[in-house]
Amino acid sequence: MSTAVNLEHDAHAPPANCPNCEAVVSGHFCANCGQEAILHHASTREFLHEFIGHYVALEGKLWGTVMRLLFRPGALTLEYIRGRRVRFVQPLRLYLTLSLLFFAIMKFSGGFDPGVGESDKKAETEAASAAADVARKAATAQPGAVDKLKPLTPEEVRGKNAAEAAIADMQKDFKREDDAVAAAKRQGKGDKDMDSLDFTVLDKDGEFLDRWPTLRHKWQAFEDLPAGEKGKVFTEGFYHYAPYAIFCLMPVFALMLKVLYLGSGKRFGEHLLFALHSNAFAFFIYSVILVMPFGFVNFVLWCWLLGYLPWAMRRVYGGSRWGVFLRWGTLMTFYSIAIGVAVFLSMMAGIMSVGAH
Repeated sequence: MSTAVNLEHDAHAPPANCPNCEAVVSGHFCANCGQEAILHHASTREFLHEFIGHYVALEGKLWGTVMRLLFRPGALTLEYIRGRRVRFVQPLRLYLTLSLLFFAIMKFSGGFDPGVGESDKKAETEAASAAADVARKAATAQPGAVDKLKPLTPEEVRGKNAAEAAIADMQKDFKREDDAVAAAKRQGKGDKDMDSLDFTVLDKDGEFLDRWPTLRHKWQAFEDLPAGEKGKVFTEGFYHYAPYAIFCLMPVFALMLKVLYLGSGKRFGEHLLFALHSNAFAFFIYSVILVMPFGFVNFVLWCWLLGYLPWAMRRVYGGSRWGVFLRWGTLMTFYSIAIGVAVFLSMMAGIMSVGAH
């Protein structure tokens, strides 16, 4: 295979074969594969020059892409449909970059907290406070060993009896609560909040977990965790699986657009292109909101986020304002439900990581 390359100092050399596909080149680019004919030696300086020239410079891909994405709703999609593609960042790369940026910022800023286990923590705190109060009363009512040699006054006797009665009542209450919780777990009638999830809601006959022994093992390990650890499992599941789950919703978003715009002549790929661009914009705005400390700026960003999608829909698909608004409302309703289901399943998928380490 020929390795002839036109380096920078050989710019006026006769045409050589493309080092990538071996086709004969006669200009600055190979007509067969598109690779540059004049190559530079690999160096850090060359890498930085290429990145700045292609992406960061005012005439580069990144600048033109971001300007159209942020301030001209739907324009980037129309440019791509019309065939003007080489001057912009590819839609899939743009979406993946901004989505990963959003989830990274959310993770490091602590923007997602399911709040699992707060009720149990509160109950434990209240129980501990009650026990401490009873102990203080008992300590006050019962004198030391030396004082026991002295006869108790009527007030001290009443205080001692009250403390003993309070301790006995507290012990009975704790026992009743423990028995109730144990009975509820046996009968599958426990609380159905995030801290006491039970498959009996979906599996009335109790046969689902029997068919999936691994899932049963993971679920049992999850049930044995403290309340705080359960919340950590859901949080880790969200950050690990939510980016993939939401990415898988892009075809769903496109399918919703396909149904809403039946007869528009748009192909499914064009709807998918619009989904990638509009969701990339949303990830960018959410990222800025997470790091922006100013309330007024956040308010403006939220307003722009709400108005962006119907504006983009009208520019790309056309139609009247009321028609766009109706389609936008329908799309947001069903897509919000899909997002909620995806996030819930991502959190639940975290249970499969219990006991893995």
